This record gives sequence, C-alpha cells and structure tokens, in this order.
Amino acid sequence: MSQVQVYFVGAGPGNPELITVKGKQLLMDAKVVIYAGSLVNPALLEFTGPSCEIHNSASMTLDEVVAVMKAAVDEQKMVVRLHTGDPSIYGAIQEQIDLLNRLAIRWEVIPGVSSFLAAAASLGQEYTLPGVSQTVIITRMEGRTPVPEKEQIRSLASHQATMCIFLSVHMFGDLVRELIDGGYSADTPVAVVEKASWPEERVFKGTLTTIAEQLSAAGVSRTAMVIVGNVLEREFEPSRLYAPEFGHMFREAKS
Repeated sequence: MSQVQVYFVGAGPGNPELITVKGKQLLMDAKVVIYAGSLVNPALLEFTGPSCEIHNSASMTLDEVVAVMKAAVDEQKMVVRLHTGDPSIYGAIQEQIDLLNRLAIRWEVIPGVSSFLAAAASLGQEYTLPGVSQTVIITRMEGRTPVPEKEQIRSLASHQATMCIFLSVHMFGDLVRELIDGGYSADTPVAVVEKASWPEERVFKGTLTTIAEQLSAAGVSRTAMVIVGNVLEREFEPSRLYAPEFGHMFREAKS
C-alpha cells in the first residue's frame, strides 16, 4: 500500500504549543502546507522548513486547494492541510477527502484541540457537572450554511444542556432570542471566550440578558466561543467517582 500523501492536521485553538506532537512534526517535515488563513495562528507556520511551499486557503476555492494537493503529490511532496482546532468540527474536510479519494490520493487526519475545549480551560470550567448537565451540545446558528430544522438553536435549547456555540457571536442578539424562546431563562449564565489560548484572548461573563452589552462595548464580532448553561454557576453535586462509599474495580468501598 502506498504511503500517506496528504495530512489533515488540527492546528489546535491558536496557541502554537497546543498543536499535537505529531502535528508539529508533520509541519516540520511538510514540503507543502495549505493553511486556513482566516483562523489559524500564523505563528504555527514557523514550524515549517525554509523550503516549504505555503498557501493560504482563505483566498482559494475547493478545486484550487485540491489542485495544489494533487500537483504536490505528483511531485512526491508531502502535504499538510492545516485546519484550526480539530478538523472534524466545522472543518469542511469531508469534501476535500472525497475528492482525494476520487484521485486515489492517500490521506490521514491528525486530531487537534478544539476551541471549545480551550475555552473550558480558560474558564477553569467542567462542562459536565453532576446534577446539572451530563450533555454537551456543540452547534452553531444558521448562516450561509443551513442548519437542519431539528437542530435549530431553540430546539436544542429545550434540553437545558451545556451548549458550546461556534461561529455565532456576530449574531448574538438573534442567538439570545433563540435560546430564550427554546427554554433557557433570561438569567442563564453565559461565557464568551474570544480567541481562546491566543495571547489576545478575552473572557466575558454574564447572563443571556446582560452579556450582549459587554460584547458590543468590547467590539467582539468573530473568533469567539459562546458557552451557555447552568454549569457556569458552579453549584453541583459531588462526583460519585471519588466518594469513599463508592467502590469499583480499582478501589473497595469504605463504610
């Protein structure tokens, strides 16, 4: 079987130190890198070698991206397609993979740290607190890319789970209306993390009805994660995992 020729690499949320060891090594070895310039921290490109050919996909079409990949593979050059966060979430990699399959070009996906995880780290927040929420919903508002009817924000809000909402801070007013119409109370806590893990990271906290003014005053309009849910109140039941009376295969219960 022929070797992998194109690697889809998750760049992580922005901090260059949060790319995986494997992802960094592939950047160092790559002969061609195509990176999502509108989102990926350009500091990550410093890992590439001096002779590496670099393309910013922000100004390219899908066909142009794949054409660069094919040309490189034809010249036996290893390609890294560098996506922000983890490429499996809003990465638009499936259409690229399908075209590579048609061209019989071997590929591999290298996972990365998603921005919704980096946002939790910045907040010092667990998304799944006992007695509050054991479910995390990752979603977005409908924009140019449509959202199925059953996945509209107001429908998902009815579950009262922790919600991590991508690509929607520029529609925050509409987002708040959808969340409240779906069942969240107006005083539900909200956190917004702009550019999680970047040097210019900013964190905003409030409720569904108070945080919009903060975001407007600060000029937050893009590259921000919205977290909604009662887990942000920090009131929860202790985990049974460490309770002395709870036994499992690694520890006997104590009376």
